Amino acid sequence: MQYTVNEKGYYGNFGGAYIPEMLYPNVEELQQKYLSIIQEPSFQEEFNQLLEDYVGRPTPLFHAKRLSEKYQTTIYLKREDLCHTGAHKINNTIGQILLAKKLGKKRIIAETGAGQHGVATATVCALMGYDCVVYMGEIDIERQKPNVERMRMLGAEVRPALSGSRTLKDATNEAIRDWINNPVDTHYIIGSVVGPHPYPDMVARFQSVISQEIQEQLLDKTGKSNPNYVIACVGGGSNAAGAFYHYLDQLDVKLIAVEAAGKGVNSGFSAATTYLGKPGIIHGSKTLLMQTEDGQIVEPHSISAGLDYPGIGPIHAHLFDSGRGEFFSITDQEAFTAAMMLSRTEGIIPALETAHAIAVLENISFKKDDVVVINISGRGDKDLMTYISRKDEFTQ
Repeated sequence: MQYTVNEKGYYGNFGGAYIPEMLYPNVEELQQKYLSIIQEPSFQEEFNQLLEDYVGRPTPLFHAKRLSEKYQTTIYLKREDLCHTGAHKINNTIGQILLAKKLGKKRIIAETGAGQHGVATATVCALMGYDCVVYMGEIDIERQKPNVERMRMLGAEVRPALSGSRTLKDATNEAIRDWINNPVDTHYIIGSVVGPHPYPDMVARFQSVISQEIQEQLLDKTGKSNPNYVIACVGGGSNAAGAFYHYLDQLDVKLIAVEAAGKGVNSGFSAATTYLGKPGIIHGSKTLLMQTEDGQIVEPHSISAGLDYPGIGPIHAHLFDSGRGEFFSITDQEAFTAAMMLSRTEGIIPALETAHAIAVLENISFKKDDVVVINISGRGDKDLMTYISRKDEFTQ
């Protein structure tokens, strides 16, 4: 079975490009040119140089000895939290700003939930001298204030999304409207493996540096490039797509994707798409989507702004549908507890998104000789106010 995208932009039954007519020229231009551009030696040279000298790659693969003792197995942490800007998002924005430059675009727009993609986009726009507008849900602006101020300090304009749940879904809607109104000079840097083809594939390719490094680092540390498990949190799913990418066809490697159960899968306040969703179309692609019987989107909920999305990327919908990936859901409470545990066990304060991936360790029975890699997608600085303000709620 094929787990990467096919020539029509589909992962199995999911993907494609379901777009307004006004966006057709932009998306078609990307479809026709993105592969040839990003595979050019000059592009790859500049991309890799920036990843090394600006982002700080390769990120470490850390043997978490105390965590390994706790779960009686061997656990490595892929430290994407040590990337410049504090998360994996910068890998993709570096790639897309270079692509925008090659396409002759003059203005950049983006959406953001947790704020990390917005910061990463504002960062590369400052680096390259581009105007930048970031759309962010009004609720997310409140709960991610440090990242909002970082974006503004970097020169970006942060525009609030005031409709719907005023979170990531709505920010994406606003960014797409902007792109429709400015189709000629604007490039939309989508932050996850969502949206119309070629975005899911393009973002996965830029993030695939994560699994490429894991292979090389594991080989150096253990003599084998394949772990038994790769674990990552999934909202749209860019960090998971990057961590899984070079293992998609390695069937001896179990791919564990962790979604946000919010207050509980059946509570009405959840973002566990594979449990609650069914096939539908959102933001330009066919995927699994939380929706009512008549197709209206169900508002998601998660303590983590980056997982607060009613769908998943089509690559993950296919991994779930095919059985190649195993999907778990973790509640707000479980994620909060896991964040405190990792902080005190390894001295690493994770992003709330990442904490969901840590929490799943409680749900899997590992063998003593298993090798487990967890992608630490982001650091917890941005969530400090949530950790502080909700400490009493979750530690009673």
